[in-house]
Amino acid sequence: RQAQQSCEGCHSLFGEYYCGICHLFDRDKKQYHCAECGICRIGPKEDFFHCSKCNLCLSLSLQGKHKCIENVSRQDCPICLEDIHTSRVGAHVLPCGHLLHRTCYEDMLKEGYRCPLCMHSALDMTRYWRQLDDEVAQTPMPTEYQNMMVEILCNDCNARSTVQFHLLGMKCTNCQSYNTAQDGKCRLPVEEQ
Repeated sequence: RQAQQSCEGCHSLFGEYYCGICHLFDRDKKQYHCAECGICRIGPKEDFFHCSKCNLCLSLSLQGKHKCIENVSRQDCPICLEDIHTSRVGAHVLPCGHLLHRTCYEDMLKEGYRCPLCMHSALDMTRYWRQLDDEVAQTPMPTEYQNMMVEILCNDCNARSTVQFHLLGMKCTNCQSYNTAQDGKCRLPVEEQ
């Protein structure tokens, strides 16, 4: 005998959905089998496409609009450390191309805004950076720090620059992001040394 959707004897249905490849029985959730992924996915199929480089089915809204990383789904979620490829929880693609479970992404946003793998901003921070501009302008530094310069590395564009030190944040001169890290010691300008 071979697995099938209904009983040969009484014709009882084992599942509204049945995949003859995966031998999956389930309620109807508009599932479809993706041959490239090698598993069944929750659909509907018309709303998804398979990205062959990422090796994952993604929402049509991301077609041509996401950064591909080869086989990105074949690694564990960096938040919960569980498999992304076979998870029943949908994947969220960050602007940097890394994947998190959708629920892990939502939890991450409660604590921070950066990709846990590469530290790029995980969402558009432009409005927040403008607010930070105002806060920096309204918060003078103590006298001993007013002319302190520091080398920074931007986590968003990877540019290096030398900027004036400020406790609230140091702005990248290339992309205007405050998602930066100090990349060297503080120093005074040459004329004050």
